[in-house]
Amino acid sequence: MEQIQEFHKEVRKRILQQNEKYKEQADKSRRSVSFKEGDLVWIHLRKERFPPGRFGKLKPKADGPFRISKKIGENAYKVELLEDYGVSNTFNLSDLSPYIGEDE
Repeated sequence: MEQIQEFHKEVRKRILQQNEKYKEQADKSRRSVSFKEGDLVWIHLRKERFPPGRFGKLKPKADGPFRISKKIGENAYKVELLEDYGVSNTFNLSDLSPYIGEDE
């Protein structure tokens, strides 16, 4: 019985070590971007969130610039969308990218 408990401890330890390695690898490619109220962003629309009439291979998948109206959490933002979009105005950080204007 004691051998099994020792084995379980060793397995847990190795799992934690592997999880740390996975996290380090994932963090290498992770971008640390955050926005504040008033920033302009591009919105990358997923297929299920396209507004009516915005579908097809040749249509742009991003739209904007739109202004950030509120930060909801670490990964979610409310965006000032036009009313005819018909989709929720809350977007995940992965669906947003910073808008860089001509004067910047």
